[in-house]
Amino acid sequence: MRYKTTIPAILLIGWIATVSAESDPLPSWKDGPAKESITAFVTGVTGADGPNFVPPAQRIAVFDNDGTLWVEQPIYTQLAFVLDRIEELAPEHPEWQDEQPFRAALEGNMNVLGDAGMEGLMQLLMATHSGMTSDRFEMIVSDWLGAAQHPRFARPYTELVYEPMIELLAYLRANAFKTFIVSGGGADFVRPWAESVYGIPPEQVIGSQIALRFELQDGKPVIVRESEIAFIDDKAGKPVGIQRHIGRRPILAFGNSDGDLQMLQWTTAGPGPRLGLILHHDDAEREYAYDRESHIGKLDKALDLAPENNWVVVSTKDAWSRVFSWAP
Repeated sequence: MRYKTTIPAILLIGWIATVSAESDPLPSWKDGPAKESITAFVTGVTGADGPNFVPPAQRIAVFDNDGTLWVEQPIYTQLAFVLDRIEELAPEHPEWQDEQPFRAALEGNMNVLGDAGMEGLMQLLMATHSGMTSDRFEMIVSDWLGAAQHPRFARPYTELVYEPMIELLAYLRANAFKTFIVSGGGADFVRPWAESVYGIPPEQVIGSQIALRFELQDGKPVIVRESEIAFIDDKAGKPVGIQRHIGRRPILAFGNSDGDLQMLQWTTAGPGPRLGLILHHDDAEREYAYDRESHIGKLDKALDLAPENNWVVVSTKDAWSRVFSWAP
């Protein structure tokens, strides 16, 4: 007997699509080894009767930011912020026209800036990040992010977060993980927007720190940013930052460069179930392709060490069905 349906075909198709999306917490991830390693790990550590069960309090997941959660090419986003700030402040500092590395920053000369090294970068950071209250700096960062656009994609930087990673963060939190950002960039640069973009509150952002001091200004208490670096949260600094800030060894770490090597080592060397993941940028068409020879987000030693440490190398080309939420 043939039954006549009362559901319009278009509604039925939409219902099927909704059910499919709800049943797959990682819809922007292609079926394959990377996705399977993540879901198998989460299933294992959350199975109360299984041998790999991990209590919720110990389900700590740490993520690098630049190149892992959002775009870091052609230059780090915070460096783009620094360069725009130098240009904005230049009228107050005519001496910068002849003084390096400020002249190179104003001219956009990346070669000279590269030659200036960490010392030159620190000069630029101190000129643009210090001498103001913490509230003032947060406002400057928020205003810049609201106006600045990426040179290739012509979109705000906060729209250049990776949709598969947003899904992964949500999937982990739905399974009682606590997610942290562990960034080589400044913690105070990331904190103003991390919660609205990633769902990660400011107290769960670990990053490089500038020296701070408390004082009274016009009778009101403020925190002032000083011209001194207090802590660099990169490479070997990342496990130190994690221990200082969290006090627990994570069970999952996700990075994309040699700057994350020690964080991956520290996380996966612990007892019990562990998962280390490395995002490998190999999709020049949809985003960028870079690794061993890149000056930004160099991935060399960590890539070599991945097999022996059982770290999962996640290919952006092969593992992701889309990169950004607005992309096809």
